[in-house]
Amino acid sequence: MAKRRFIFFDVGNTLLFPNRARILEPLPKENHPSLAQWQELERRTKREFDQDVTNGLVDHGFWWMFHTHLLEQQGAINEPVREALVANTRQSANWDQILPGTFEALQRIGSNYQTAVISNADGRIADVLHRCGIHDCFKCITDSGIVGYEKPHPVIFDAALREMRAAAADSLYVGDVYAVDYVGARNAGMDAVLFDVSGAYRDRGLPRVESLTQLEEWLKA
Repeated sequence: MAKRRFIFFDVGNTLLFPNRARILEPLPKENHPSLAQWQELERRTKREFDQDVTNGLVDHGFWWMFHTHLLEQQGAINEPVREALVANTRQSANWDQILPGTFEALQRIGSNYQTAVISNADGRIADVLHRCGIHDCFKCITDSGIVGYEKPHPVIFDAALREMRAAAADSLYVGDVYAVDYVGARNAGMDAVLFDVSGAYRDRGLPRVESLTQLEEWLKA
């Protein structure tokens, strides 16, 4: 591999995390899963989704599966509630939870690499990054809602590489879903590492980190 010069980041479950209270508004508060329960649903969904992903409506399909499992655990599938939950989850504005130290870690990484974003989103992820105070950490932001193709489709990766004037062989992609982020980036000729906060890939033998601090150590190694 050529010398790594560029790092592209996913946003959801990598840089920003879900505002679960807003996403879960269609459910009574007593039915809201805890963070541990949410992450268990995430692990289960990733395992199943990775076996069945297509180049169709990737983001919708993932969250439809996730919320189907959530409602099944609560005893019944209510179709209007499921669609409301999926719609809420797919709104960029509802991914505004940022971990302490994110800005500082991105600044440190950005001192050694040119950094950018590639996100399956609704055309408004740049606004959310602005509000969370990390927009200016990135040279470019590629949003599937603007490009018209979702990861893992090669078009969105190629669009980001062109805007960054980056060679795929010089680039690393950091994202949280194997079939979407890791496979998509590798098929585009990039290196990849999974950002695996929930531990979905802990036993898969894949390159993975669970925090930006671990990513910094991984990059040094």
